[in-house]
Amino acid sequence: MGLRIQMCNMSKTKNMSLMFLVFFFSWLCSSFSASASVSYDSRAIVVNGKRRILISGSIHYPRSTPEMWPDLIQKAKNGGLDVIQTYVFWNGHEPSPGKYYFGDRYDLVKFIKLVQQAGLYVHLRIGPYICAEWNFGGFPVWLKYVPGMQFRTDNGPFKAAMQKFTEKIVGMMKAEGLFETQGGPIILSQIENEFGPVEWEIGNPGKAYTKWAAQMAVGLNTGVPWIMCKQEDAPDPIIDTCNGFYCENFKPNKVYKPKMWTENWTGWYTEFGGPVPNRPAEDVAFSVVRFIQNGGSFVNYYMYHGGTNFGRTAGGPFIATSYDYDAPLDEYGLMREPKWGHLRDLHRAIKLAEPALVATEPTVTKLGNNQEAHVFRSRSGCAAFLANYDTKYAVKVKFGNGQYDLPRWSISVLPDCKTEVHNTAKVKIPSSQVKMTPVHQFAWQSYNEETATSDDSSATTLDGLWEQIYVTRDATDYLWYMTDITISSDEGFIKKGQWPILTVMSAGHALHVFVNGKLAGSVSGGLENPKLTFSDYVNLRPGINKLALLSIAVGLPNVGTHFEQWNTGVLGPVTLKGVNSGTWDMSKWKWTYKIGLKGEALSLHTVTGSSSVDWVQGAFVAKKQPLTWYKTTFSAPPGHAPLALDMNTMGKGQVWVNGQSIGRHFPGYKARGNCGACDYAGTYTDKKCQTNCGEASQRWYHVPRSWLNSGGNLLVVFEEWGGDPSGITLPLTCLVTICNIAIINQ
Repeated sequence: MGLRIQMCNMSKTKNMSLMFLVFFFSWLCSSFSASASVSYDSRAIVVNGKRRILISGSIHYPRSTPEMWPDLIQKAKNGGLDVIQTYVFWNGHEPSPGKYYFGDRYDLVKFIKLVQQAGLYVHLRIGPYICAEWNFGGFPVWLKYVPGMQFRTDNGPFKAAMQKFTEKIVGMMKAEGLFETQGGPIILSQIENEFGPVEWEIGNPGKAYTKWAAQMAVGLNTGVPWIMCKQEDAPDPIIDTCNGFYCENFKPNKVYKPKMWTENWTGWYTEFGGPVPNRPAEDVAFSVVRFIQNGGSFVNYYMYHGGTNFGRTAGGPFIATSYDYDAPLDEYGLMREPKWGHLRDLHRAIKLAEPALVATEPTVTKLGNNQEAHVFRSRSGCAAFLANYDTKYAVKVKFGNGQYDLPRWSISVLPDCKTEVHNTAKVKIPSSQVKMTPVHQFAWQSYNEETATSDDSSATTLDGLWEQIYVTRDATDYLWYMTDITISSDEGFIKKGQWPILTVMSAGHALHVFVNGKLAGSVSGGLENPKLTFSDYVNLRPGINKLALLSIAVGLPNVGTHFEQWNTGVLGPVTLKGVNSGTWDMSKWKWTYKIGLKGEALSLHTVTGSSSVDWVQGAFVAKKQPLTWYKTTFSAPPGHAPLALDMNTMGKGQVWVNGQSIGRHFPGYKARGNCGACDYAGTYTDKKCQTNCGEASQRWYHVPRSWLNSGGNLLVVFEEWGGDPSGITLPLTCLVTICNIAIINQ
């Protein structure tokens, strides 16, 4: 009996142990689930069971080098950011159908893991349409030529391609365990991008596409919320969000969704031919606090680091190679002061107020004609925002038991409803200024690009004029259009000596006209109107005259309804006026096409290719001559200060270092606009606070340190217009506050 009792006790003990283990593992699993979850309510994004005020910043991985990523991410963290936001760049990842690339600057997984290592979250904007002033809005060019294709609408071929790529990215993220529910840093994802205005324009097919895109995304079961920006009819459970310079009055389409701002534009992009936009730090801070005091809980700076449009990735057309964006971290990764420091201090103040902000909605009280207080009061604490919207006058206001000085167009943050910790217009950070210190001048050699001829073995003859991208598939900026003009000796203009007028109408973006191997003229479009017309007298002789038109693309469009249908290149009409019969329409003649330049075919931008031709040097180096290649070698300046090429004496073309494309240079296109004094107060637009009028839109071109060897670096420039390479220098890029140190280190 005693044995039986003992056995029963042992059995009971064993059962209790099993029950405990079951309970423990259930608790462990539920605890893990609770500690790795992302949801939302009307007040905020909820991460691991906790409402958060999230400060985010955009850093696009292909616009900097992998060697720059850790420093950029750490500076973002030091600046008070919680989240790094990035697009996913389809055309960089799938340059041809089914052939994927995730190396070097396109190593998305590496970038996200670096963000995670820094202790920050990620908002992954898969799109895959991204706009972003990026070539073709991020779409691969081959997509345009899929049979039956129409972009961003209820179109079978497009939806199939979009879903395949989206699934590819989500699958990669899941395989690497990168969603927050897997223990990774991704807390949000975005499908589509700013589609609302397009949907409004195209109607029912757009609405059907929006519904499909939302269902497709949610069906991928990422475990984190999806958002759609500028999409008022975003279907549940998708969160609709705001983009703009200001979003304080934005409201999501359902009361149970949080108020989110996915793009607070810290500046604006630079276009070739346009001034450089600047947005004052005071106004950026003002816009953030105004959004937060009105119930906002997620703010992303677009951009926090803009970076560089390396290679031919700039869109537009006519978007500059620099994507600096007047961001808190400049193109080179240096802290732009006072913007970086002023926003860092603001973020600290907001975080002090966070417990009260996420607990309740604000109570608004008038303090004057253009002044008011937003107060968040709960058991979690009290936080207040005192605002002065007057653009002309500073004021003193009474609040609680205190009196507060409010500069014009400013908001003070009181995390305890008593103490002013930050005012958006009281900038306490010293300003910094980038200084370019020349450390290198070069000994150049030159090689003249030959004007293409119709008897080239790689040329193709077709009837009529063909659209440029259809022919080139955007493998190059350059396409030659060639035809013969046969002139009889009895033409009246031969006897009178009054040359006929050649008119060439082009869809863009730039054009050089050669007659019998000599340049007859050049013309360029612009961002607002890329189309162009060449019309001038041309010297034609009796017999066969060779007409060669070099059509040049300057980036493909990245925004607009069905921009895949927009054209590039010489589409005509091409006419010759002043012949005996009046005017010849040459548009339907036979035209011979040659894709790219001879120098491109020979890879003159590489070490191997550059040795395949004879270059001239010394006194024979060409200057002010169009279609000229230049090369030189140099040693990397010692130290770590960023480097940039000063291209101010050149016109237009492209630049390479050790075979890597720096991008397009275009200092010959001077900035037109209204530049003058800049007042931070009042509503900001991209036309306010502009600089560089009458100067090159972009003078300096970033050379990443990681692309250089200690010695023997090959620098190659292709110049289209004609420039003086002797003026090119390689300055160190540094802030004036550290320049002396940098120069000593050099």
